[in-house]
Amino acid sequence: MTEFDVNKSDVKVDIKTLVAAGVGLFSIAGVYFTLLSQIQALEVSVMRMENEVSMNSEFRIKWPRGEMGSLPDDAEQNLRLIYLEKNSDKWNDDIGEIKLKIKELENCLN
Repeated sequence: MTEFDVNKSDVKVDIKTLVAAGVGLFSIAGVYFTLLSQIQALEVSVMRMENEVSMNSEFRIKWPRGEMGSLPDDAEQNLRLIYLEKNSDKWNDDIGEIKLKIKELENCLN
């Protein structure tokens, strides 16, 4: 039978091995934290994109209905259209009167 001495342990590790293990652990920790920060940055980016998509959907639905207001140029254009609509009736009446006067003049010349 062989005897095994528990009190004697001959574990020898050089300094190079300890330094290499430490550098390996630090590099693994660095890679882990780098990946973790990149994942968090991507999550933030995805949240921003989701927010932009929801805002775009809201805009796409509400803008044509006029629920989100209008641009200043649109307001000016609307005022011009209202002015033209109001005056078009007057202009049509004036044109009608001019046509009648022309016919009267033609009848006088004949």
